Amino acid sequence: MTDVPLIPRSVLFGNPERTGPRISPDGKRIAWIAPDEGVLNVWIGDRDLGGARAITADRDRGIRTAAWAHDGRHLLYVQDEGGDENWRVHGVDFETGEDRDLTPFEDVQARVVGLDKRFPDDVLVGLNRDNPQLHDVYRLHLPTGELTKVFSNPGFVDMTIDAEFRVRGGISPQPDGGMSIMVRDDEDADWRTLLDVGQEDALATGPVAFSLDGRELIAMSSVGANAGRLVRFDIATGEETLIAGDEKYDVADVRLHPDTREVQTVSFLRERVHHEVLDDSIADDIARLESLERGDLSVGSHDDADETWIVAYTSDDGPTRFHRYDRASGSATFLFEDRPELGCYELAQTEPFTVTARDGLEMHGYLTSPPGVERADLPSVLLVHGGPWHRDTWGFHPEVQWLANRGYLVIQVNFRGSTGYGKAFLGAGDREWGAKMHDDLLDTVAWSVEQGYADPDRVAIYGGSYGGYAALVGATFTPEWFACAVDIVGPSNLKTLIESVPPYWEPMIAQFHTRVGNPEVEPEFMWERSPLSRVESISIPLLIAQGANDPRVKQAESEQIVAELREKGIDHEYLLFEDEGHGFAKPENRMRFYAAAEEFLTRHLGGRHEP
Repeated sequence: MTDVPLIPRSVLFGNPERTGPRISPDGKRIAWIAPDEGVLNVWIGDRDLGGARAITADRDRGIRTAAWAHDGRHLLYVQDEGGDENWRVHGVDFETGEDRDLTPFEDVQARVVGLDKRFPDDVLVGLNRDNPQLHDVYRLHLPTGELTKVFSNPGFVDMTIDAEFRVRGGISPQPDGGMSIMVRDDEDADWRTLLDVGQEDALATGPVAFSLDGRELIAMSSVGANAGRLVRFDIATGEETLIAGDEKYDVADVRLHPDTREVQTVSFLRERVHHEVLDDSIADDIARLESLERGDLSVGSHDDADETWIVAYTSDDGPTRFHRYDRASGSATFLFEDRPELGCYELAQTEPFTVTARDGLEMHGYLTSPPGVERADLPSVLLVHGGPWHRDTWGFHPEVQWLANRGYLVIQVNFRGSTGYGKAFLGAGDREWGAKMHDDLLDTVAWSVEQGYADPDRVAIYGGSYGGYAALVGATFTPEWFACAVDIVGPSNLKTLIESVPPYWEPMIAQFHTRVGNPEVEPEFMWERSPLSRVESISIPLLIAQGANDPRVKQAESEQIVAELREKGIDHEYLLFEDEGHGFAKPENRMRFYAAAEEFLTRHLGGRHEP
């Protein structure tokens, strides 16, 4: 690979040049995220990006996303402190430049619950002020900043708003890990159960939106099917009607008409994204846009008239490309790429693959080979996704391109317990942390070796969150399979992980108990599935990275295994980031971590690294 230039870490992991464009409600302006004095902030310009100027002045963690309020004057964003995920909602007036903290409460998490163009001056926000476990709903009046509580949460982990800006639906978790979809006819009516589901259907079932007249609820449901389908419920009778579904893949996304609330497209995430168009009025638009670029299409923001769309194309071997699409003329105007510097380098292409686990379960994943070399006996990195109730996808991923550019075959597999492939595949991961879920990873490595792709003596296991746990399991349960392991914010002790979840996760704790285990009644089981229980088995080098303010995987999860490594004199590196949470938001911290990680991988796998 010596003739393939190294891609600088700053190009892959530094701030994007511009990203996240959003069209204003009147269609006259676009807001986006871009650096200002090296920190990501909100910018605004006209619809052709002219007259660009920064309208926020964050100088710390940066702003990662922003959305227009329907008054057309305020842009909303959320920010936390040091990665603690106690989000606050901010509103910035682009005309005056005033930036207000609209939820200025200590140790409270704010969430945007609802925006609607029929109520342009108001935003519905959730706050767990009164009970850390539950978010009540407040009506935020943007002109004054006044907050008025409009809904006291009886125990819902999520709420659904109707067309009249009222909380009319909710998800009520049940002690067995299942959940109930609750509805009411108006704000004075009693709540009643529309649908009860067991634990096996809980993650693929939930409300999407009420119909315009409020008599129907559009929802996702896997009840009576393997995969989550889009259905319509009659609120009065409970009668269910199928809208769209796939036997194997869960519904991944839904687009509703902004005025009629009728379903326009349903998206399925197969090997790549597939959009099923149900509304003929946009069929030509989608067909035209899908033929415009090679990448996977996503339709983002739109103006209130639904005449101007912002669309994005995600590709495996290049930056994300954004266009403004005008429906009346059928023309698309290119806006920008998020990381145009990538165009100066040779990137790798990602290929889907299918592999069969030892018990016959079919799994799907992605291989990315270093450009310019034969895919044979390569040093390899098994890149394990987080969640684990998540999945890997096709598209541009900075870590994948970084590893491939450094000379490694990148192996990603959606092991049992991953989402998107239906409830049978998801449920096959129940109580299989450190067991069959890990076997799936080993079986994928074995397949890569059998194909002649991977060198069995030079394979690293690498991941964050659940992927970090998997890396620790690789180092403690099966060190003979790997040359080294990289753990980012991964739990080492399942008992302490579940006992220390954030308070707003407590209502969902039954899901953890049924899918992972219950430390109160089976501490031995939880301990035997914990990497901390097998530290003495580690025989490979470890790199561990942790955010000090992580509310999900506490610092203690890394500290307790690092203490054991130190006591036993086991080769390891430990990076603690005092100003980070569950991952790395600040570019300087990303640079520090990836510099250490690629040097670590070079030492133990033999790939390249940037000095």
